[in-house]
Amino acid sequence: MKNILVLCTGNSCRSQIAEGYLRYFAGDKATIYSAGIETHGVNPKAIEIMKRDGIDISGHTSNNVDEYADIAFDYVITVCDNAKENCPYFPTKAIKLHQNFPDPAKATGTDEQIMEQFREVREMIRQYARNFVNENLKD
Repeated sequence: MKNILVLCTGNSCRSQIAEGYLRYFAGDKATIYSAGIETHGVNPKAIEIMKRDGIDISGHTSNNVDEYADIAFDYVITVCDNAKENCPYFPTKAIKLHQNFPDPAKATGTDEQIMEQFREVREMIRQYARNFVNENLKD
């Protein structure tokens, strides 16, 4: 079983969405964690956009990366440039991967336009998570 950490700035949107999809696609092949350099709480719009795709992340919590210092991660995936630049050193053999996704929390416009931006980012993350599992968690 692999240990995977998804790291973002605030652990409120992108890393939460990625955690949800990685858990969904990986099943029992991995234990998935997400954290932030800071904690901003799980964004209600992230919960809603995942619910629309049938994945419940309402029970997720916003965690600081320091909480996981003692876990031997196999992969650390940063999902924003800020997290990549400020990612703490993990004394593990973790393979570090990076994919910068737009921050849907910064979306502007009407409620409908904002949710459309959340949906677009969700779809990018879903594809990334599916590909990651297919490429890195083969039987």
